[in-house]
Amino acid sequence: MPEGALSGKVVVIVGATSGMGLSAARACLAAGARVVGVGPPEAPADAIGVELGPSARLVRGDARDPATARAAVRTAVDEFGAFDALYHVAGGSGRSFGDGALHEVSDAGWDETLRLNLTSVFYSDRAAVEQLRRQGGEGCVLNMASVSAFSPSPRHFGTHAYAAAKAAVIGLTRAAAARYAPDGIRFNALAPGLVETPMSRRALSDEQIRSYVERKQPLGGGRPGQPADVDGAAVFLLSDAARFVTGQVLAVDGGWSLTEAG
Repeated sequence: MPEGALSGKVVVIVGATSGMGLSAARACLAAGARVVGVGPPEAPADAIGVELGPSARLVRGDARDPATARAAVRTAVDEFGAFDALYHVAGGSGRSFGDGALHEVSDAGWDETLRLNLTSVFYSDRAAVEQLRRQGGEGCVLNMASVSAFSPSPRHFGTHAYAAAKAAVIGLTRAAAARYAPDGIRFNALAPGLVETPMSRRALSDEQIRSYVERKQPLGGGRPGQPADVDGAAVFLLSDAARFVTGQVLAVDGGWSLTEAG
């Protein structure tokens, strides 16, 4: 992306204190944006401000709480005088709640995994649309999906509540894109493959999975993705360069969705 691709934009990033969200915050700032990052209540007070400087603010809150995204959008308007875009990155594995293959998923695993990966997106997208419509329209929303939504890997990544949640994120994104296009509000989604983040530590500590990823993601020499690999696509879709793009799902997956497992 050209320097200044987000110049003058105010972007809210939900899930901005680690992994792909933190990397995106750095990339958006480098592209000229001001950023309001949302992190969990236990996030250090300086998790955004000290590292990223005066053009960033941190809002602490649980993305599963409907008040959190609204507070972040309000902070953008109050602190920076504008709100232009929202990027929802927050989410995570539901294994610890009881996610797994369909015959193994517990009721709690299903409910909590969807709350973490789908309901939180609904809260963020709703907060964004509320403010953008108050402003008279225009703006964009970018959601985090996953290749798990449409390119399953049953042997190593058989978590069906997570896959269902990410597929629903795509459905929500496309439905919202259709509804709000007349208002000039764009909705798109990214679908990464396996990226090296705190969420993926369990998988990447398994030699069999690492070997699988070497074949499944052949770009870059067959490695796990890095958070920065996703940033270019995110900045593009948040920028005016994508002003004629809505309702799209972009796989940033190193070839995962096109490659045989081997």
